[in-house]
Amino acid sequence: MNYELLREFCIFRNIDMRFNEPMSMHTSLKIGGPADVVLFPDEHSLPELIKTLTKEGIPYIVIGGGTNILVKDRGIDGAVIFMLKMNNITLNAERLTLNAEAGCSLQKIINLCIEHGLSGMEGLAGIPGSVGGAVAGNAGSFGCEIRDVIKSISLLMPDGSQKKLSAKDIVFGYRKAHVPSGSIILSAVLSLKKDEPFEIKKRFIEFINEKKSRQPVSKPSAGCVFKNQKDIAAGKLIDDAGCKGMRVGDIEVSEMHANFFINTGKGTADDFLKLMDIVGKKVKDKFGIVLEPEIRILGR
Repeated sequence: MNYELLREFCIFRNIDMRFNEPMSMHTSLKIGGPADVVLFPDEHSLPELIKTLTKEGIPYIVIGGGTNILVKDRGIDGAVIFMLKMNNITLNAERLTLNAEAGCSLQKIINLCIEHGLSGMEGLAGIPGSVGGAVAGNAGSFGCEIRDVIKSISLLMPDGSQKKLSAKDIVFGYRKAHVPSGSIILSAVLSLKKDEPFEIKKRFIEFINEKKSRQPVSKPSAGCVFKNQKDIAAGKLIDDAGCKGMRVGDIEVSEMHANFFINTGKGTADDFLKLMDIVGKKVKDKFGIVLEPEIRILGR
């Protein structure tokens, strides 16, 4: 792939561009080989960047906070686009709405909602990552999912045009949202409810404390590794299959929550994938259930 024209474009548009960037620097697992190139555009340069990548035949993927992904040890072909510079928030307290760009931190939004007495997001307390990733993966916890507060989303289409979808036009599933193929989530409008800031913060703190007591939130992980089954949590299946504490290399099944795999030191993606296979086989052998990955696995 020829990156010269891309380099010229990025210099002209003042886009941060890095070659052979270790993805381990950008994932919550601290794992991942080098991407050919990583890019940090803002909202104004993103449409032309996509056109340039497409014209030059450079494959690309979009990543938010890097919190629910496993990047393989050989890295990623083509370009990785990070949305971190797209982090503007517009709050309309009278209409009880909040417009957040895709790169906004979920926790930053929750804190802003608490400050202004807007309820609806506190059930997502402690979930790392960004709005774009949360919408794409229909992030949720404590019986709350982000689809519960979505009013609309804005998308960048593959041809460079923009499209707005209302909540009723989006089919949400378990840890996924069906959006047009090849589109990129630019922003989301959230519909919230008025409540006392003290009451919202009280619920938020209760959720955070419960999460800290049940999940290894301070350890490098990618969140839940496998999807829950309809009537039983994947963590319970893994625990009951005797997998807690199992490890391959420096990757370990958490003793606190069996659906979290922790990088205890210099873990690799190969170690992680091997442990996934071992755990999946043990669960299938014991319960006849095939676990599906919840994390996004990327790379060559």
